[in-house]
Amino acid sequence: MSFRSLNGPATVASYDSGSSSRPPEASRRVAMRFTRLMGTAALGMLAACSDSASPGNGSSLLTLQLTDAPGDVTAAVVTIDEIYLQGADGRVTLRSADTTLNLLDLTDTSTALLSDVEVPSGAYEQLRFVISGGYIEVEEAGGTSRIYASSPAYAGLPDGATVHGDLQMPSFAQSGLKVEIEEEELDFEDESVTLLVDFDVSRSFGRQAGNSGKWVMRPVVKGGRIEAAAVIRADVTVADTVTLPTPTGGTEAAALDDFRVRLVQGTTTVAEVPVVVPDATKPKVGFARFVLVAPGTYGVQLVAPTGVTITTREALPVSVDAVAGATRSTPIQVTSARPTS
Repeated sequence: MSFRSLNGPATVASYDSGSSSRPPEASRRVAMRFTRLMGTAALGMLAACSDSASPGNGSSLLTLQLTDAPGDVTAAVVTIDEIYLQGADGRVTLRSADTTLNLLDLTDTSTALLSDVEVPSGAYEQLRFVISGGYIEVEEAGGTSRIYASSPAYAGLPDGATVHGDLQMPSFAQSGLKVEIEEEELDFEDESVTLLVDFDVSRSFGRQAGNSGKWVMRPVVKGGRIEAAAVIRADVTVADTVTLPTPTGGTEAAALDDFRVRLVQGTTTVAEVPVVVPDATKPKVGFARFVLVAPGTYGVQLVAPTGVTITTREALPVSVDAVAGATRSTPIQVTSARPTS
C-alpha cells in the first residue's frame, strides 16, 4: 500500500491484522483533507478522488475534510497523532504523523492532510482520530477569556499562555476519537468515495459541574457519504437601517451572532446552529451552514435572541430543496427589530 501526502513525500500506510501480518491483496487509495464548515457544523471530513490520480484494480480514492461550528469557545486546538480505519480484518493507519490545528481557523476552507493512501477494499466499522492533546480558550463574562488545556505543558499552547484549568480528553490518546458514521459501516469497493465528517465544537466541550475549573471534551462527531448528503446554507444579514435592541438579561445590544438558524421539516426541528459572523468589520453579515443533510425539502428559520422581535424580508420558514452532493443557499435579511413587548 502506498501513501502520498498532498504536501510532502510518499510514506506507507500501515496494516495490522492482529493475528496475521499478511497485507491485504486488494487495496484502495485514500485522500484526506481538513476543513471547517460553519452551520450545524461539527468536525468534518470530505473524501473525494483527486484530478491527478484514479483508482486502480481493487482500490478506491478517499478524501476527508473537517468541518465545525462555533460557540463561546474562541479557540479549539487539538493535536492529531494518528488517523485510522478499523475493520474486521484489522486496523489500517491512514496517517501517523502528528498535526496540530485550531478547528476554529478552518472557516470555509480546506486543508489537505492525506492523498492517495491505498487501504484494503472491504467494510470498515470505525474511523478514529487519536488526539494526544489540546486546549480551548473560552470567552468569559466581561470580555475576558480563560484557557483550559490537556496539560500545562501541552506543546500546542501559545507562547506565554496561562492555563487556568484542565481539559479532560478521556481515552482519545489511546483508542482514539470515534467518528459516528451514518451508515452502519464504511463499505468500499473499486470506486471513488467521498465522506464528510462533521465535528460540532459548540456541543463538544462542556464545563464540569461544580467549581472544579475543568472542562471535558465530549465530541459530537458524525460522518457520512458526501454523495448521498446535501449542504444547506443561510446567508443572514441585518439591514443597514436596523439597530438591534438589547436581549432579555443582556447589558448591550444584540449582535448577529446571538441569532440562530433552525432547519425544520414540517413541525420537526432537524438542527439548529448559531449564526457565524466571519468578519468583525462587517457585524451585520453572517451565515449558517448545515452539512450531512439528507436530500429533501426543508424550512429554514431565523431565531432571534430572547426578548428581540424581528421581521425579515423573506417569509419564514424559507423553503429549500436539498440535493445530494450539492449546496443550496438562501438569503435571510432582518428588516426591523424591536424589544419584545
